[in-house]
Amino acid sequence: MTNLADRPNSARGDRRREQLVETGVALLGEHGWPGVTTRAVAERAGTNPGLIHYHFGGLPGLREAIFRRATDLVVGPLVTELLAADDERAALALLRGLPARAAADGPTTRLAAELIVGATRDPALGAVLRDELRRARGRIATRLGRLRPGWPADRLDGVATLVTAAIDGLMLHHMIDPALPVGAALSAVEDLLEAGESAASPPG
Repeated sequence: MTNLADRPNSARGDRRREQLVETGVALLGEHGWPGVTTRAVAERAGTNPGLIHYHFGGLPGLREAIFRRATDLVVGPLVTELLAADDERAALALLRGLPARAAADGPTTRLAAELIVGATRDPALGAVLRDELRRARGRIATRLGRLRPGWPADRLDGVATLVTAAIDGLMLHHMIDPALPVGAALSAVEDLLEAGESAASPPG
């Protein structure tokens, strides 16, 4: 019988739930989704497997919670940095260093790869990633709106979509091809940005 102190709406229950999610993320980074099983998570967390059903309704619910946390660990810090950039050029400079940072951070890169695998194989996990990416695009579009108050909403949404896709694409392609010419690609984007600003400026 489950201890009442572990019930979901108790402080101890919240800590237990957090422990199970953190344990699942660690196993995901070490062994991929095949390693995230009820038994493996419970054994690593040193708890009763029944608590996974109690707190998450079973393994699928736990996997969704793990997926959400892993997405936040992979995407959240980068989006926060992008939002803190002074302007588009500063954001491009940040993206320039993204592949090298990803290569140096093996655990995060592994998590990113497992997110893609999970999202393509499990519709429920795919829905979680969809919602998280939509949230990230919305935050980026809001930041762009402050930098470019004259841009219409559809342009802000379009650029935010391209930025988000570029982040995912750079990470994925660099994992496959470490010689990817990231600098040249972003220089081309910067040239396009400068050309667009010149065209938009009134003649002197």
